[in-house]
Amino acid sequence: MERSELADFLRRRRAELQPGDVGLSGGARRRAPGLRREEVAQLTGMSVDYYTRLEQARGPQPSPQMLQALARALRLSGDERDYLFRVAGHPAPDRFDAGTHVAPALLRVLDRLDDTPAVILSSLGETLVSNRLGTALFGDHSARTGWARSDVYRWFVTPGSREVYPEADRPRHARALVSNLRVAYGAMGERSRAGELVRLLRQRSEEFATIWDRHEVARRYEDHKVLVHPELGDVEVDCQVLFTEDQSQVLLVLTAPPRSEGWEKLRLLSVLGEQRFSATDRATRVR
Repeated sequence: MERSELADFLRRRRAELQPGDVGLSGGARRRAPGLRREEVAQLTGMSVDYYTRLEQARGPQPSPQMLQALARALRLSGDERDYLFRVAGHPAPDRFDAGTHVAPALLRVLDRLDDTPAVILSSLGETLVSNRLGTALFGDHSARTGWARSDVYRWFVTPGSREVYPEADRPRHARALVSNLRVAYGAMGERSRAGELVRLLRQRSEEFATIWDRHEVARRYEDHKVLVHPELGDVEVDCQVLFTEDQSQVLLVLTAPPRSEGWEKLRLLSVLGEQRFSATDRATRVR
């Protein structure tokens, strides 16, 4: 671990960002340019003291998970993320197989979406980050660990994960999830994380194995969805998608026509916030 290099790198990247670049309010007049240390700490979920010690070259070696959080908060490019890992004494993650470094371009779009649900997913269906309304609608899946972060895994393994979709739409959604995974499997290969996920699901879900054997290959994100919220009931939305250039991540944006019932329910969702989830979601959040 090169503490002085890491400290200098963090300070300089922080100084290059403004609050609006990362979805924060500028607030009161600032004495110095760039983000404050407490703002970086807020974005990463670490304590201000821990981050301060990193910038002062006297902190402990950060974990790969903490480095991923820093790379996301500081909107690092792929090359910058790799450099961050190396000066912190860790090997750089595989660019495609890691799937956890959120593309800065998608984050910039997400930062500006504060009035409609939006979620960024990896090619394996892992929730990488969501905005406030995305969390209010789907739950905070980015807080999960391991394969439980993946929509595909939860759909076929975790009881209650399908409640966000009406029962009549569940077979179609199951096939869409598997066909998306087929695309990732073809791009990443049998020995990748995609291959690991496929082997795990074939062992744990007969339904998955049956759908997988159909060999349906397509990126499927329905342009119209009906989602079930525990307080609001059925919410009809339209789904727009934006892929990264390498197709490894996707931003899902959910909207509804102005003055429609779905539009009114999204406005109510903003009032409800992200505090109310179904009992099932709370019980399974960290499994």
